[in-house]
Amino acid sequence: MNEIQDAPEFPSPTITDSRRLLGANLFSDRLGVVLEVRCPDANADALVAAWATAARALTDALEWKGVNLHTRREPGGVALFLSGPVDVLMTATVLNEQAWVIAEGAARLDVELVARLKTAAAGEHTAHPTLAELHAAARARGLCATFDDDVFTVGSGDGASSWPMTSLPRVADVPWDAVHDVPLALVTGSNGKTTTTRLVAAMWRTAGRTAGWCCSDGVWVGSEQLASGDFSGPGGARTVMRDARAGAIVLETARGGMLRRGLAVSRADAAIVTNISADHFGEYGITDEHGLAEVKLVVARVLGEAGCLMLNADDAELVALAGRVGSRIGWFSLHHDHPLLAAHARGGGIAATIREGRAVLHWNETWHDLGSVHDMPLTLGGAAPYNTRNALGAALLAVASGVPVTAVRQTLATFGASPNDNPGRLQVLHVGGVTVLADYAHNPDGLASLCDTARTFPARRRVLVLGQAGNRDDEQLRALVRSAWKVMPFDEVVIKEMPKLLRGRALGDLPRVFASELSRLGLTPERIHIAESELAAVHGAVALTSPGDLIVCPLHTEQAAVLSWFQRLTDASWSAGSPFPPTARS
Repeated sequence: MNEIQDAPEFPSPTITDSRRLLGANLFSDRLGVVLEVRCPDANADALVAAWATAARALTDALEWKGVNLHTRREPGGVALFLSGPVDVLMTATVLNEQAWVIAEGAARLDVELVARLKTAAAGEHTAHPTLAELHAAARARGLCATFDDDVFTVGSGDGASSWPMTSLPRVADVPWDAVHDVPLALVTGSNGKTTTTRLVAAMWRTAGRTAGWCCSDGVWVGSEQLASGDFSGPGGARTVMRDARAGAIVLETARGGMLRRGLAVSRADAAIVTNISADHFGEYGITDEHGLAEVKLVVARVLGEAGCLMLNADDAELVALAGRVGSRIGWFSLHHDHPLLAAHARGGGIAATIREGRAVLHWNETWHDLGSVHDMPLTLGGAAPYNTRNALGAALLAVASGVPVTAVRQTLATFGASPNDNPGRLQVLHVGGVTVLADYAHNPDGLASLCDTARTFPARRRVLVLGQAGNRDDEQLRALVRSAWKVMPFDEVVIKEMPKLLRGRALGDLPRVFASELSRLGLTPERIHIAESELAAVHGAVALTSPGDLIVCPLHTEQAAVLSWFQRLTDASWSAGSPFPPTARS
């Protein structure tokens, strides 16, 4: 008897992905769907032209008005975007797929296909008969419209109203007078996102507002943590947007969520791109820093004329692409004589920089002193220039969102003094005579910056904990090792397996690549150690130390467990070189 095989996911084997984009995205500021296909370069032009013709004919047959079509070439393929009515996006994915199959010559555009699509669209519209009208009404009133498969929301925070998608109201039944948006800021970039998000939330707290915020460590409203884990995508944003306690919102916005589903929010007051660094190449057709910068700049699509985008003037990719941004721009730089920033400020633009060791902010055509960089706990006495840059960007983002300058200044004077302010981000721990620098450093630039800061600490011997997610190719893994070694060599390296982040790789694969590169750089085999988990790697690294040593400790999957373990060592008055106390043996 023949085995029953699952039906193929897509109608053509050349289709690699088909998905809805529920907000502004890499292709457009409109909602729609995207289809990714394998397509040899030699055939691409003719196939894409045929696809566009088929897609346009099908959308015309369904009487969809104002449809936009965009294509983007990718290595070995093409991404095909089609805007569509908000209430029939599932049908739009099918239409997009069928248009491609027609272009390939494997199907025909006939009456039967059009009839099937019309039936599907009618059924989808019937399930949510007022969705399109509600979405348009919210946008017309300048309000956020946020939705997923389960809930539709207008407004945000303490001004939000939500309904189940199965029982949406008529436009006339929405209490529009009670709906409003709270100040909303978006934070994206390659490094520094979580620190910037936490810092702006703290500035709102200083200003007397209850801030709701999400990041790669979880979701918070005020002092309450609602969820833990990586919530830097649309799910985290929607959770915060719908919480009635939030009087201001700060959303860490990762590239993955923007590429998979588009932005979760339809408007924002301000946004920041912290920097662009080589990372995540090869996913969704993004293969270089220029493409990555284009993804990050998607946040500008929801700012409008009144919003403001903060950009790092020390980042060449952001400077090069700034001319494409339609919203106002605020620049920040570590260099007060940066020609772009200086000219921008002279013209009345908002800016932040360092002048004679002090952070200064140009706002409302006045320079404001934000305090000595050396005295800001976040900068480790000025030893962490990347956190100085994060402070400048956060200051700009905060004032553009509505935080008073006085609250910004007060927050910078204290943020980072408590370990609870920014856990796992450039956190300096002193445990049993050993100095530990814990950080999220997850790409070459981030790790190099962490090592550069570590180099300012005196140390008898240096130990590195090393690991990475499996969705990087071997060269990216080797580049991570080289980025650390370029700053300084380490006496011992403990490589951590992270089973939750294998992303399709086999156990042992990443340590093999890391160990090979370490050996090539001259580290002998007896100084390379492999641990089965992040926590086990930290245990192993600490066991190698004596008083006066330093551990550089990137944390990615078990941050809370690692920090708790360090606290147990401290509480037990443990000293490096001695056995772990019973309370710290698990």
